[in-house]
Amino acid sequence: MAYPGYGGGFGNFSGQMPGMQVPGTGPNMFPGGYSGYPAYSDNYSSADDAMWSYFTAVAGQDGEVDAEELQKCLTQSGISGTYSPFSLETCRIMIAMLDRDYTGKMGFNEFKELWAALNAWKQNFMTMDQDRSGTVEHHELSQAIAIMGYRLSPQTLTAIVKRYSKNGRIFFDDYVACCVKLRALTDFFRRRDHLQQGCVNLMYDDFLQGTMII
Repeated sequence: MAYPGYGGGFGNFSGQMPGMQVPGTGPNMFPGGYSGYPAYSDNYSSADDAMWSYFTAVAGQDGEVDAEELQKCLTQSGISGTYSPFSLETCRIMIAMLDRDYTGKMGFNEFKELWAALNAWKQNFMTMDQDRSGTVEHHELSQAIAIMGYRLSPQTLTAIVKRYSKNGRIFFDDYVACCVKLRALTDFFRRRDHLQQGCVNLMYDDFLQGTMII
């Protein structure tokens, strides 16, 4: 099958980037999740969390953030480090990745989940970006996708690389956007692949709802 968790079992990958944890298939694993990225949980203690201040500084009265507020929050937190801040479009698909109730916004628990994923992606990108140019080469993106557990055809990998590269290089924001979209679309597909065979039947409207927001 094409996506992580199918075939040899979740987390059975041949390679592993430094700093990437490979969990098992415990009861807390969210279906379609990545290796190295925690499952969703509502047991966070926000009062003792350092990230709470970043989130509440921009969150609305409903305790959630939209794409513009998320962009401001991530920029102020400095999570992108020396790399360029995330674009508004990347922040939109970050919200879509975890927007399970289709509100177009993100609560604090979802923000915590996103934060963990971003830190893992950043660490992997820095591992590849040895010269600290802020970019990686196209073959390194293909390698990163494979290490995350995706078993994609060469044609699909080529299409992804072309979509997210600029003059043969991939910038951090585009790399994260690629990771977010891969996870979101994989989660969307896996939730409908009840037999875990890599094949689903979709109504046209369901397909549009699941893909147009990402």
